[in-house]
Amino acid sequence: MWKLSGIADEISDDLVEQFRVSRSLGLSYVELRSAWNTNVLDLSHDQLAVVRSQLKRHGLRVSSVASPVGKISITDEMAPELDRLRRAIHVAEYLDAPYIRIFSFSLPDGCDPATHRDEVITRMKAFAEVGEQSGVVLLHENDKGLYGATPERCLDIIESVRSAFLALAWDSANFVRVGLRPFDDGYVMLRPYLAYVQIKDAIFESGTAVPAGRGDGQLPETVRALSDDGYDGFLSLEPHLGTAYQLGGLSDPELFAVAHGALRSLLESEGISYR
Repeated sequence: MWKLSGIADEISDDLVEQFRVSRSLGLSYVELRSAWNTNVLDLSHDQLAVVRSQLKRHGLRVSSVASPVGKISITDEMAPELDRLRRAIHVAEYLDAPYIRIFSFSLPDGCDPATHRDEVITRMKAFAEVGEQSGVVLLHENDKGLYGATPERCLDIIESVRSAFLALAWDSANFVRVGLRPFDDGYVMLRPYLAYVQIKDAIFESGTAVPAGRGDGQLPETVRALSDDGYDGFLSLEPHLGTAYQLGGLSDPELFAVAHGALRSLLESEGISYR
Protein backbone atom coordinates (compact mmCIF):
# COMPACT_ATOMS: atom_id res chain seq x y z
CA MET A 1 0.00 0.00 0.00
CA TRP A 2 1.46 3.34 -1.05
CA LYS A 3 2.22 5.90 1.65
CA LEU A 4 1.24 9.53 1.07
CA SER A 5 3.41 12.34 2.38
CA GLY A 6 4.00 15.97 1.56
CA ILE A 7 6.56 18.73 1.92
CA ALA A 8 4.99 20.35 4.94
CA ASP A 9 6.27 23.89 4.54
CA GLU A 10 4.13 24.15 1.39
CA ILE A 11 1.29 24.48 3.91
CA SER A 12 2.72 27.15 6.20
CA ASP A 13 5.92 28.50 7.72
CA ASP A 14 4.55 27.56 11.14
CA LEU A 15 5.46 24.03 12.20
CA VAL A 16 2.32 23.33 14.22
CA GLU A 17 0.14 24.51 11.35
CA GLN A 18 2.08 22.26 8.98
CA PHE A 19 1.42 19.24 11.13
CA ARG A 20 -2.17 20.14 12.02
CA VAL A 21 -3.18 20.46 8.37
CA SER A 22 -1.28 17.31 7.40
CA ARG A 23 -3.15 15.27 9.99
CA SER A 24 -6.48 16.84 9.05
CA LEU A 25 -5.92 15.53 5.52
CA GLY A 26 -5.23 12.06 6.85
CA LEU A 27 -1.48 12.04 6.25
CA SER A 28 0.70 9.90 8.51
CA TYR A 29 3.97 11.18 7.04
CA VAL A 30 5.48 14.56 6.22
CA GLU A 31 8.58 15.60 4.33
CA LEU A 32 10.52 18.30 6.17
CA ARG A 33 12.13 21.22 4.32
CA SER A 34 11.79 24.20 6.66
CA ALA A 35 9.96 25.57 9.68
CA TRP A 36 9.70 29.06 11.16
CA ASN A 37 11.32 30.46 7.98
CA THR A 38 14.42 28.35 8.66
CA ASN A 39 15.76 25.51 6.53
CA VAL A 40 15.60 22.19 8.32
CA LEU A 41 19.41 21.91 8.23
CA ASP A 42 19.73 25.22 10.07
CA LEU A 43 17.35 24.43 12.92
CA SER A 44 18.99 24.45 16.34
CA HIS A 45 19.05 21.40 18.59
CA ASP A 46 16.24 22.91 20.67
CA GLN A 47 14.17 23.55 17.54
CA LEU A 48 14.72 19.99 16.33
CA ALA A 49 13.58 18.76 19.73
CA VAL A 50 10.35 20.72 19.25
CA VAL A 51 9.96 19.18 15.76
CA ARG A 52 10.37 15.68 17.20
CA SER A 53 7.96 16.41 20.03
CA GLN A 54 5.33 17.83 17.66
CA LEU A 55 5.68 14.88 15.30
CA LYS A 56 4.87 12.55 18.18
CA ARG A 57 2.02 14.75 19.38
CA HIS A 58 0.40 14.77 15.93
CA GLY A 59 1.03 11.11 15.19
CA LEU A 60 3.31 11.84 12.23
CA ARG A 61 6.54 10.35 10.90
CA VAL A 62 9.11 11.83 8.50
CA SER A 63 9.33 10.28 5.04
CA SER A 64 12.34 12.35 3.96
CA VAL A 65 14.47 15.34 4.86
CA ALA A 66 14.04 17.67 1.87
CA SER A 67 17.51 19.15 2.05
CA PRO A 68 18.99 21.66 -0.43
CA VAL A 69 22.29 19.73 -0.52
CA GLY A 70 23.79 19.87 -4.01
CA LYS A 71 21.74 22.89 -5.06
CA ILE A 72 24.85 24.99 -5.48
CA SER A 73 26.96 25.84 -8.50
CA ILE A 74 29.31 23.17 -9.79
CA THR A 75 32.07 25.80 -9.43
CA ASP A 76 31.41 26.35 -5.70
CA GLU A 77 33.57 24.73 -3.05
CA MET A 78 32.56 21.16 -2.22
CA ALA A 79 33.79 20.85 1.37
CA PRO A 80 31.02 23.03 2.89
CA GLU A 81 28.42 21.01 1.01
CA LEU A 82 29.75 17.76 2.46
CA ASP A 83 29.37 19.36 5.89
CA ARG A 84 25.78 20.25 4.97
CA LEU A 85 25.15 16.64 4.04
CA ARG A 86 26.55 15.45 7.37
CA ARG A 87 24.18 17.88 9.06
CA ALA A 88 21.30 16.52 6.98
CA ILE A 89 22.21 13.00 8.07
CA HIS A 90 22.20 14.10 11.71
CA VAL A 91 18.73 15.61 11.23
CA ALA A 92 17.46 12.47 9.45
CA GLU A 93 18.78 10.21 12.19
CA TYR A 94 17.36 12.44 14.94
CA LEU A 95 13.93 12.46 13.28
CA ASP A 96 14.07 8.81 12.15
CA ALA A 97 13.81 9.69 8.44
CA PRO A 98 14.88 6.97 5.95
CA TYR A 99 15.71 9.36 3.09
CA ILE A 100 17.46 12.66 2.36
CA ARG A 101 16.79 14.56 -0.85
CA ILE A 102 19.85 15.93 -2.69
CA PHE A 103 20.61 17.63 -6.02
CA SER A 104 23.31 17.49 -8.69
CA PHE A 105 24.66 21.06 -8.95
CA SER A 106 23.66 23.99 -11.11
CA LEU A 107 25.59 24.65 -14.31
CA PRO A 108 26.75 27.96 -15.83
CA ASP A 109 24.23 29.44 -18.25
CA GLY A 110 24.64 28.23 -21.80
CA CYS A 111 27.31 25.66 -21.05
CA ASP A 112 27.47 22.14 -22.45
CA PRO A 113 26.61 19.88 -19.48
CA ALA A 114 29.22 17.39 -20.69
CA THR A 115 31.88 19.95 -19.80
CA HIS A 116 31.12 19.47 -16.10
CA ARG A 117 30.07 15.82 -16.18
CA ASP A 118 33.21 14.35 -14.59
CA GLU A 119 33.18 16.84 -11.73
CA VAL A 120 29.49 16.17 -11.07
CA ILE A 121 30.11 12.42 -10.89
CA THR A 122 33.09 12.90 -8.56
CA ARG A 123 30.97 15.05 -6.25
CA MET A 124 27.99 12.69 -6.31
CA LYS A 125 30.32 9.81 -5.42
CA ALA A 126 31.55 11.85 -2.46
CA PHE A 127 27.93 12.37 -1.34
CA ALA A 128 27.24 8.64 -1.63
CA GLU A 129 30.33 7.77 0.41
CA VAL A 130 29.10 10.00 3.24
CA GLY A 131 25.64 8.43 2.95
CA GLU A 132 27.07 4.93 3.14
CA GLN A 133 28.55 5.71 6.54
CA SER A 134 25.10 6.48 7.96
CA GLY A 135 22.70 4.01 6.37
CA VAL A 136 20.40 6.85 5.21
CA VAL A 137 19.51 6.66 1.51
CA LEU A 138 20.17 9.77 -0.55
CA LEU A 139 17.57 10.63 -3.18
CA HIS A 140 18.69 12.55 -6.25
CA GLU A 141 15.85 14.75 -7.52
CA ASN A 142 15.81 15.90 -11.13
CA ASP A 143 15.54 19.67 -11.30
CA LYS A 144 15.75 22.30 -14.01
CA GLY A 145 19.12 24.02 -14.37
CA LEU A 146 21.05 21.22 -12.66
CA TYR A 147 23.17 18.51 -14.23
CA GLY A 148 20.56 15.83 -13.49
CA ALA A 149 17.72 17.64 -15.23
CA THR A 150 17.14 14.99 -17.91
CA PRO A 151 16.51 11.24 -17.69
CA GLU A 152 19.76 10.47 -19.52
CA ARG A 153 21.85 12.49 -17.06
CA CYS A 154 19.96 11.08 -14.07
CA LEU A 155 20.84 7.63 -15.38
CA ASP A 156 24.45 8.68 -15.88
CA ILE A 157 24.69 9.77 -12.25
CA ILE A 158 23.10 6.68 -10.76
CA GLU A 159 24.97 4.17 -12.93
CA SER A 160 28.31 5.93 -12.55
CA VAL A 161 28.09 6.24 -8.76
CA ARG A 162 26.66 2.73 -8.26
CA SER A 163 25.84 2.98 -4.57
CA ALA A 164 23.08 1.27 -2.64
CA PHE A 165 22.75 4.55 -0.77
CA LEU A 166 21.99 6.73 -3.81
CA ALA A 167 18.61 6.34 -5.53
CA LEU A 168 16.28 8.52 -7.58
CA ALA A 169 13.36 10.71 -6.60
CA TRP A 170 11.04 11.21 -9.59
CA ASP A 171 9.51 14.66 -10.21
CA SER A 172 7.25 14.79 -13.28
CA ALA A 173 6.81 18.57 -13.28
CA ASN A 174 10.56 19.16 -13.30
CA PHE A 175 10.87 17.03 -16.44
CA VAL A 176 8.01 18.98 -18.04
CA ARG A 177 9.87 22.21 -17.30
CA VAL A 178 12.81 21.09 -19.42
CA GLY A 179 10.51 20.23 -22.33
CA LEU A 180 10.10 16.49 -21.79
CA ARG A 181 7.22 14.07 -21.60
CA PRO A 182 8.16 12.40 -18.32
CA PHE A 183 6.63 8.96 -18.74
CA ASP A 184 7.43 8.60 -22.44
CA ASP A 185 10.96 9.96 -22.20
CA GLY A 186 12.17 8.63 -18.88
CA TYR A 187 10.10 6.07 -17.04
CA VAL A 188 11.46 2.82 -18.48
CA MET A 189 15.01 4.15 -18.31
CA LEU A 190 14.85 5.24 -14.67
CA ARG A 191 12.35 2.87 -13.06
CA PRO A 192 14.99 0.37 -11.81
CA TYR A 193 16.53 3.14 -9.67
CA LEU A 194 13.37 4.96 -8.59
CA ALA A 195 12.80 4.88 -4.81
CA TYR A 196 10.60 7.93 -4.15
CA VAL A 197 8.02 9.97 -6.05
CA GLN A 198 7.44 13.72 -5.73
CA ILE A 199 3.91 14.64 -6.83
CA LYS A 200 3.92 17.83 -8.86
CA ASP A 201 2.39 18.53 -12.26
CA ALA A 202 2.94 21.37 -14.72
CA ILE A 203 1.89 22.83 -18.08
CA PHE A 204 4.36 22.67 -20.98
CA GLU A 205 3.74 26.11 -22.44
CA SER A 206 4.06 28.14 -19.24
CA GLY A 207 5.68 25.82 -16.71
CA THR A 208 2.81 26.66 -14.38
CA ALA A 209 2.26 24.15 -11.59
CA VAL A 210 -1.17 22.50 -11.45
CA PRO A 211 -2.73 19.73 -9.34
CA ALA A 212 -1.78 16.15 -10.14
CA GLY A 213 -3.28 14.87 -13.38
CA ARG A 214 -4.23 18.29 -14.72
CA GLY A 215 -0.98 19.07 -16.54
CA ASP A 216 1.47 17.52 -18.98
CA GLY A 217 3.35 15.43 -16.42
CA GLN A 218 1.74 12.15 -17.54
CA LEU A 219 0.92 11.30 -13.94
CA PRO A 220 -1.92 8.86 -14.76
CA GLU A 221 0.43 6.82 -16.95
CA THR A 222 3.16 7.02 -14.32
CA VAL A 223 1.15 5.88 -11.31
CA ARG A 224 -0.48 3.14 -13.40
CA ALA A 225 2.93 1.81 -14.42
CA LEU A 226 4.27 2.08 -10.88
CA SER A 227 1.32 0.06 -9.65
CA ASP A 228 1.86 -2.58 -12.32
CA ASP A 229 5.56 -2.69 -11.39
CA GLY A 230 4.83 -3.32 -7.71
CA TYR A 231 6.00 0.05 -6.37
CA ASP A 232 5.52 0.17 -2.60
CA GLY A 233 6.97 3.49 -1.49
CA PHE A 234 6.13 7.13 -0.83
CA LEU A 235 4.25 9.65 -2.93
CA SER A 236 5.12 13.07 -1.56
CA LEU A 237 3.13 16.17 -2.46
CA GLU A 238 5.19 19.17 -3.53
CA PRO A 239 2.41 21.17 -5.22
CA HIS A 240 4.03 24.61 -5.79
CA LEU A 241 0.52 25.94 -6.43
CA GLY A 242 1.30 29.30 -4.83
CA THR A 243 4.67 31.04 -4.68
CA ALA A 244 7.78 29.28 -5.97
CA TYR A 245 11.31 30.30 -4.99
CA GLN A 246 14.84 28.96 -5.43
CA LEU A 247 14.80 26.37 -2.65
CA GLY A 248 11.11 25.51 -2.57
CA GLY A 249 7.56 26.74 -2.83
CA LEU A 250 4.48 27.67 -0.84
CA SER A 251 0.94 26.58 -1.56
CA ASP A 252 -0.99 27.46 1.67
CA PRO A 253 -3.42 25.16 3.53
CA GLU A 254 -6.27 25.50 1.03
CA LEU A 255 -4.18 24.89 -2.08
CA PHE A 256 -2.33 22.04 -0.41
CA ALA A 257 -5.72 20.45 0.30
CA VAL A 258 -6.63 20.87 -3.38
CA ALA A 259 -3.39 19.15 -4.36
CA HIS A 260 -4.05 16.34 -1.88
CA GLY A 261 -7.57 15.85 -3.20
CA ALA A 262 -6.34 15.71 -6.79
CA LEU A 263 -3.78 13.04 -5.90
CA ARG A 264 -6.35 10.97 -4.05
CA SER A 265 -8.76 11.21 -6.99
CA LEU A 266 -6.01 10.14 -9.38
CA LEU A 267 -5.07 7.11 -7.28
CA GLU A 268 -8.69 6.10 -6.73
CA SER A 269 -9.44 6.35 -10.45
CA GLU A 270 -6.61 3.87 -11.03
CA GLY A 271 -7.77 1.57 -8.22
CA ILE A 272 -4.55 2.11 -6.24
CA SER A 273 -4.59 1.66 -2.48
CA TYR A 274 -2.86 4.22 -0.28
CA ARG A 275 -2.62 5.42 3.27
